[in-house]
Amino acid sequence: MKEPVEAAAKRLGLSPMKPLQIEAARTTSDLLAQMADTAFTGRTLGEAVEVAEAMIRDPDCKVVMTLSGAMTMAGMNLLIREMIDRGWVQCLVSTGALVGHGMVESLGLTHYKADPDLPDDEYFKLRLNRVYDTLEPEENLNDLEQAVRGVFDELAERLAGSPVGTAQILRHLGESLPGVGVLQSAARADVPIFIPALTDSELGLDLAVHTARQQRLGAAPLVYDAFIDLRAYRDLCLEVVSGNGKLGIFTIGGGVPRNWAQQVGPFIDVMNTRLEMDLPSIRFTYGVRICPDPVHYGHLSGCTYSEGVSWGKFVPRAEGGRYAEVLLDATVGWPLVARALIDRGL
Repeated sequence: MKEPVEAAAKRLGLSPMKPLQIEAARTTSDLLAQMADTAFTGRTLGEAVEVAEAMIRDPDCKVVMTLSGAMTMAGMNLLIREMIDRGWVQCLVSTGALVGHGMVESLGLTHYKADPDLPDDEYFKLRLNRVYDTLEPEENLNDLEQAVRGVFDELAERLAGSPVGTAQILRHLGESLPGVGVLQSAARADVPIFIPALTDSELGLDLAVHTARQQRLGAAPLVYDAFIDLRAYRDLCLEVVSGNGKLGIFTIGGGVPRNWAQQVGPFIDVMNTRLEMDLPSIRFTYGVRICPDPVHYGHLSGCTYSEGVSWGKFVPRAEGGRYAEVLLDATVGWPLVARALIDRGL
């Protein structure tokens, strides 16, 4: 006898879909809650709100946020700060470019919309650097270097040749620079920010210029050591899991920040295997990813969280892992998810 459809659906744990009733949605939260019962990207966006809410409300969970792409130039600077101020994230891993462009705005400088009818050689003559549809005046970057130069000099004098990682540099910048921005909020909330590929950014070039200037003057430069960050991040994650806590990850884009943050699990694994240590394993229990890159490109930006399970980076769903992945431009999906979370009282 053929099994009734409803009985089979219940046995398989299938959830019924529901038509979107747009007139019944009074808030962004209402709308995305309904979208979770629809299909395609709308469903994944609605599910992202549900997973993000569970991750943030879990008292045992600490959230790592990874950031790549030109998100601060694209107007998302205050959104990052809002997430820090609301206590949604306890650690940030970012590109240097994203931090640098955000600092430009926190100093009161301006980005501009690019005019698609103007040729790039005209922008070059005017020293207007284009990132897709946005412009960063070179003058802004020169002003940024002027602002960070004194902080680099002060920190170099204080450390007297002792090496430092980006978390300490950025903490000092957040405590020293004027304005309201991500670094200032992170310093106030004791949220560390790591930049794994510092030299691939204007901020990294500023540090290189500082080093060259110090050498000319015969003064001690600010000595940067990337492995200080690696160890500090590892220890932060170990502290969480050693206290029976959980880790969550909120992924905007992909790139180096995403992979660097996720590789902490394999890092612990190889330390245990190759050094005969007995450190607790580290895997992320929650994950929300907003990134337009599909998996078939074969790069880290597009790989799924389930792929990360094979590397020991994530807890499998069967063991309690909760993940949502939205293939969408983050400037569209991220504000909607954040607004829905605010609607829910977070």
